[in-house]
Formats: sequence, structure tokens, C-alpha cells
Amino acid sequence: MTSQPSESKVDVLIVGAGPAGLMMATWMAKCGISCRIVDKRGTKVFNGQADGLQCRTLEIFDSFGFGDRAWKEANHMLEICLWNPDKDGVIRRSDRIPDTIPGISRFQQVVLHQGRIERFFLDFIAAHSDIRVERGVLPSKLEFDESLAEDTDAYPITVTLRHLSEEEATPGQVATSANGGAVQDGLFRSNLAADDTADLLKAADLNAKANTTEVVRAKYMLGADGAHSWVRRELGFCLEGETTDYIWGVLDIVPLTNFPDIRSRCAIHSASSGSVMVIPRENKLVRLYIQLTTTEKLGEGGSRADRSKITPDVILKAAQKIMAPYTLSYRKLDWWTAYQIGQRVGSRFSKNERIFLAGDAVHTHSPKAGQGMNVSMQDAYNLGWKVASVVKGTSSRAILSTYESERKQIAKDLIDFDHRFSRLFSGRPAKDLMDEEGINMEQFKAAFEKGNMFASGIAVNYDASNIIAKTADTSSGGAKTTANLPSVDSTQALAPKVKVGMRMPSVKVLNQSDARPWHLQERLPSNGTWRVLVFAGDVGDAGQKARMLRLADSLAAPTSFLRRYTPAAARYDSVFEVLTVHAAPRASVTIFDFPEVLRPFDELDGWDYNKIFVDDESYHEGHGRIYEEFGIDPKEGCVIVLRPDQYVSYVGALDDYASVDKFFSSFMLSRQAQVNGK
Repeated sequence: MTSQPSESKVDVLIVGAGPAGLMMATWMAKCGISCRIVDKRGTKVFNGQADGLQCRTLEIFDSFGFGDRAWKEANHMLEICLWNPDKDGVIRRSDRIPDTIPGISRFQQVVLHQGRIERFFLDFIAAHSDIRVERGVLPSKLEFDESLAEDTDAYPITVTLRHLSEEEATPGQVATSANGGAVQDGLFRSNLAADDTADLLKAADLNAKANTTEVVRAKYMLGADGAHSWVRRELGFCLEGETTDYIWGVLDIVPLTNFPDIRSRCAIHSASSGSVMVIPRENKLVRLYIQLTTTEKLGEGGSRADRSKITPDVILKAAQKIMAPYTLSYRKLDWWTAYQIGQRVGSRFSKNERIFLAGDAVHTHSPKAGQGMNVSMQDAYNLGWKVASVVKGTSSRAILSTYESERKQIAKDLIDFDHRFSRLFSGRPAKDLMDEEGINMEQFKAAFEKGNMFASGIAVNYDASNIIAKTADTSSGGAKTTANLPSVDSTQALAPKVKVGMRMPSVKVLNQSDARPWHLQERLPSNGTWRVLVFAGDVGDAGQKARMLRLADSLAAPTSFLRRYTPAAARYDSVFEVLTVHAAPRASVTIFDFPEVLRPFDELDGWDYNKIFVDDESYHEGHGRIYEEFGIDPKEGCVIVLRPDQYVSYVGALDDYASVDKFFSSFMLSRQAQVNGK
């Protein structure tokens, strides 16, 4: 008799242990949520795959505490060189521009291969939880009880998991080295390859050793399982968009070349042989994105190229032709792949706010703008704290609908950007002003510079919702209801340079108690906590101090949102952290000039000296001038509410406690509701 598969329950099940899945697991580990993460591959990535880390992604890494690891190991890209054909058709350097717009972030773009990035996540998860990636595990059946979707205590998702053998879980490699051996390639993940899930399940059925199954019941589920997403197909969702005829090869090599800018990021347009993008990597590696212009020789009919005809040698020869008269060869090939440019967005991002999709499972595009891994991780970064707060019972399920409304718009913006960028990059340079079919190189440069802001991740601007208090942008599409509109209005003019809906910018401030300078973002770690930033202004002024004291009295009241929504046994800053930045001279006040609610007391740890900061000059690091940088009047001050992902939710008057309370009341759960599981 065949034994019944074992059954278990978990709060969150993640399918796919790439960067998006690991970002979600990182949130679960940090917030103490019961979680399992499975991946059909038997090992993590060690070579190749994605490599670009944009400014916002590094800020996120730093908020978890491992940004320094990426910053130290990565290759920093500070300059882009543009190479275009001259009047004789010979490529020449035509311009140099900064790779990252100066001043937009305390980080600049870097490159580091995906394997190391996954290692940072894995180390963090292991240090903060008992969550471990379960490899060689493939979901084979998904059931969802829609009638239980709104029951917060229910486990409406049932997934059958199949455990594969090590051999089955290892992707095949194409023999590409001179002696017939296999160099690691990414073709099994490329859109030129068909999905192998069905083949893996069939093989497992024939393998008695691997043919073990279990049933997992989950409250929430994330499909972060790539462009061929099994979860997406099981839900009946699809990717909508188009695939172009542009085919690109990718080589990670240690180059042997006389090309002078090989250690700078380069965009190279040849006169008629296609284009190359040069990405200098760590450990002397260089990644080359190479346009393959002989697609008619690679294809066997239809719109998809025959990947068997694409080899490292084919890709290298294309690069040599584009980069002539400069020479290019290699002796060390670390990784390679090929892909066909396509831009598609998922029809839906979630099912009843219980099963979600993230990353390539819900949007695909070309990799040359360095957005794929970054946007994928930022999908999960947006979702993770929301799911964690609902599972913990501090927030209602009303906030979960913002995942699709926020991230689908970002995906659409990304596709529009990539559509323009990839065609400019793949097109032939215009021969003269009358050449309408060619690409104008000045237009290309302008698009490149404009795209840098979008590509940095800093330009993300979320629309109005119950957790973004600003006027709704009806142009973004989708019906607006009273359930997902903000309960209050922000007064943006009080902090005009801190945009509601965008991530909180960072400026240096000083700790009031010890004069240590901090970047404001350093005081906003990703731990699931909402921040209430009190810009108290010049508290040396009696009127301004009185306004601060009125706010503090409301915050300290037994009925305040700080008390209502924080569990009785929890630490005072576990749900809300109040941080104060004042503008009086630091030497004129001490922390004891501020009310206790702004410098809480703990019976074990005493006064909290890390809650009050000042806009003043450091002994060693200058003056941040945060009030000036944010456009805040020290005679007015303001209150700024930040989400746990550091995005600005609300800006209002310093003593308008009622609006802040009303904002939180629209989605937070009281102590009693938390106890009752409502």
C-alpha cells in the first residue's frame, strides 16, 4: 500500500530561490514569519546570470545590514563611454558620461554576479531564522480555496511538492570548451529554451528514489519561479506583450584586447555589424552583451531562434566584427548565454491577495539596462513587509492590494523604458540627417542619460492608496475605490523635496546625545517598523517648542495610535518608531529637553539615546543641512510618515496629530483585533 504524503502548514510558501524569492524570505526571516522556500534546481547560482546592482537596491541591502559586503566585493561603474562610427565607418569614442547621476544616492551602480548576491541573502536568512532553501523540490499541484481568502486564520493554499534526485535537479550544460567539456551557461534559464518543469516531473515519476511527495498548506504564497513560472500557469495568468527579432549573446570572459575602454561601461554601435555593451566585472571579468545580426542563419523558421546554433564562438566572432579594428579574444570563459529580446507584463500580479507573482514570473525584458534582478528584488521588497504585517496581525489585509497597483505600474514603466532603450541600442546608426531608418546617436545619448534616473530605482513614485496619502493619479489606470484611497491628504508643501510616494532621500544628521553623524537612511533599517519622523524645527523658539509638545502629548496619550496598535507585550518601537530631527543648535539643548515619548525609557536598557537627532555641523563630516535639502522651514517643521520599506506615506503639519492617527486607523489593527485574529 502506498503511504499517504506527509502534510504540514506554513504561513508563507515561496517557490523559486532566485533573488526575488530570497528577498521575500529575507523579510520573513527578519520579521519572524513561518516560511518555506523551495527551488527545483539542486544548487544555487555560482556563475553568470544577472550582475547589475542599482542605487536603490544597494540602499535596500544596506537597510538589511549587508550592503557593505556588496559594495566591497563589486566592481564600481562610474563612467559610460559611447563609441560610434565616424564618417569612414570606424568606431571612435564619441562621449563620456557619468554612469550614475551624481547626488541622487549615497551609492552608485556596481556589478557583482548573482551567485554572490544570493550568498548575502542566504547568510542573512541563516543568521536570523531557521529558514533554509529546500533545493531539488518541485511543486506539482496547486489548489486554492477561494472561499477562505478573507479568513485571516485560514490556510486556503494547498501545494503538493515533489522531491527530485540530485541528477534530475541539475540543469544540463552544453559542451563548449575546446576539449569538449562544459562551461557553465545560462541557456536553461534563457527565453530561447523551453521550460523543463514537465520533463522534470516525468523523470521523477520514473525515479523511485526521488518520487517522494508532501502536501503543504499555506496562508500566503509567492511565485518567484522565473519567466517560465509554474505558479503563473497554474493560476491561469499570462504574460502580455511582444518578442522582437533582436537576439543577443552574452559572454563573461577575461578579455585579451587592445580596446582602450575595456574597464569602463561602454555602448558600442558599429556602422553595420550591430552593437556591443561592455560591462566590466569583478576579478578581471568583463561581460559583453553582443548583438547577433545573422539571425536568419540561426533560426529554423518561426519567431524563435535555434539555440543549438548559438555558441560562444559564434558570439565572440560577432563581437570581433563589431569592435574592429580593435582585437578581442579570451582564454578564460566563465559563463555564457543568449536571449531574444521581449517585453511582456503579467495580466495579473496576485490571486485574491493570497498568491502573488514577482520578478520574471510577471515581467520580462532585455537585461542591458541592468533592471531585471533589481526590479525583481524590489517587487519582493515591496510585498514582504506587507505580508509579514498581515500575518503578525498588526495590519489588515487591506494593504495587500497595493502590491499589484504599485508594482504593476512599475513593470509597465520598465517595459516602456526597455522598449525604447533596446531598440535604440539594437538599431543601426544613422548615416546622415536624411537616414530615417537609422538611429540618431545624439538621441541615443539623450535617452541613455534620461534612462539613468529610471534605471537607478530612485525615480519610483507610488500612486495614492490607503498607505500613500496623496491625490490619486487617475492616469495610472485602474478604478479607484474608497477602500484603496488615502484617508487623509498630505501637505506636500511642508517638505517639497520629500515626495510622497517616493523613497526617503538621505542626508547627514547628528545624534543629539553623542554628536555622531549618520545618514538618515542608516537609521531606517528594514525590520517591519513604521517610522514617524518628527521634524520639530527650531525648538529654541518658544512657539515652535509648544507645537512639538502638543504633538508629544497626543503621542503619549493612552488612546494614541502608538498604544492602540502596538501589542501589549511588545517593545515600544516594534510597530512604530518615532524619530525626531530638530534644528536648534545642538549645544543649546539636551535630550532631556524633549518629552519622554520622543526618548522612550526601558526598565532594562534605560533611556533610548538613538531617537533624537539634530541638523547641525559635524566635527569631521560637514553639515548635512537636512532642513534646507528637504525644503522644510525650521519655523514650521512637519511630520513625515515612512512605510517599513522607507517610502514616504504622509507629510503633514507638526501639531496635526489627528491626521496621522486617521491615516493609521484606516488599515492598522488594534490590540483587541490582533487578539481576536480579525
